[in-house]
Amino acid sequence: MQTEIWYQRRLEGDFSGGNGFGTSVMDHQTIGMASDHAGFELKQVLKEQLLALERTVVDLGPDGTASVDYPDYGYAMARALREGRVDRGVLICGSGIGISIAANRFPEVRAALVHDELGARLARQHNDANVICFGGRMIGADVALDCLRVFLETPFDGGRHCRRVDKLSNPAWSLQRE
Repeated sequence: MQTEIWYQRRLEGDFSGGNGFGTSVMDHQTIGMASDHAGFELKQVLKEQLLALERTVVDLGPDGTASVDYPDYGYAMARALREGRVDRGVLICGSGIGISIAANRFPEVRAALVHDELGARLARQHNDANVICFGGRMIGADVALDCLRVFLETPFDGGRHCRRVDKLSNPAWSLQRE
């Protein structure tokens, strides 16, 4: 029932949130950041830029380049989103693939592995992604910074995309309706 109410509000053009799915682009959003050891350096570069822009950042770890397991940090991001401690997230591992898979196991997460600005824009416009993922070994800092800027500035388009996004976050509900 709660999912159907959320879906109906979105069809009517209300993208203000509900179930932790904030879509408005606001400077006061809290951004969660996490990585594994391979993504640590890029995480630090992105974090420094966000802090310079006076954004609120919650660093979910790790604190250095010692070997760690990326699923732990994908799960930490999901927990932070679920608890409302962060509004959006940035996840980084070596390729970006593993950490995005880990995070996307949770219905409150829509993590998108991004390699360019178009991917960042479409992840927000069409998929209402709330977490952007990068491969620390795959993308340069300048491109990642551009992608992050676009990701944070781009609103969700809503409309025809609402039904699809709802199915992403509620697969059991989607299967029952078929």
